[in-house]
Amino acid sequence: MVMKSLHNMGVRSEYAYTAGLASIALSFGSWTASRIKSGDSKAQSDRWGIFVGHWAPTFFTLGLALSQYEQEN
Repeated sequence: MVMKSLHNMGVRSEYAYTAGLASIALSFGSWTASRIKSGDSKAQSDRWGIFVGHWAPTFFTLGLALSQYEQEN
């Protein structure tokens, strides 16, 4: 039901995969920016990078589910 709703709203598996790849880049970018801004606070930088990095598996899983839904219909 959720996949059908997302599909009907125009969300495609390619978009979710792209969002997953973008979140990996954003994770690295946020880690780098936090590292530069906070100076020597490596722990804070790591937390930002890991927080954003957790989005990637969610987007890839969503992409896989949407891909299966698209193949079925």
